[in-house]
Amino acid sequence: MTCGIHLNDIGTQFRVTVQDCNSTAINISDATETYIIFKKPDGSTVTKTATFLTDGTDGKIRYTAASGDLDTVGSWKIQSYIVTPSGSWHSEFETFKVLRNL
Repeated sequence: MTCGIHLNDIGTQFRVTVQDCNSTAINISDATETYIIFKKPDGSTVTKTATFLTDGTDGKIRYTAASGDLDTVGSWKIQSYIVTPSGSWHSEFETFKVLRNL
């Protein structure tokens, strides 16, 4: 059983809900590009292509960690970036920790 995100985990699913300033999910079903940006503890960033969790009407996107993604212990940040026919936007960011292994 896993209770956190650990160094070199594979298969961890990261989900972001794109919301307006009132914390209401935004319909992003017309998005032509969806990304999740990860900022590592050393300040470097990695951008990963995300997919809709459902059909985008709920504002939810996801990315599943692959080999080599979670390669640094410490405090990370995550942010979405969405491109639609009418513009492109970044979400607020959230923080998560990648924990050490034995």
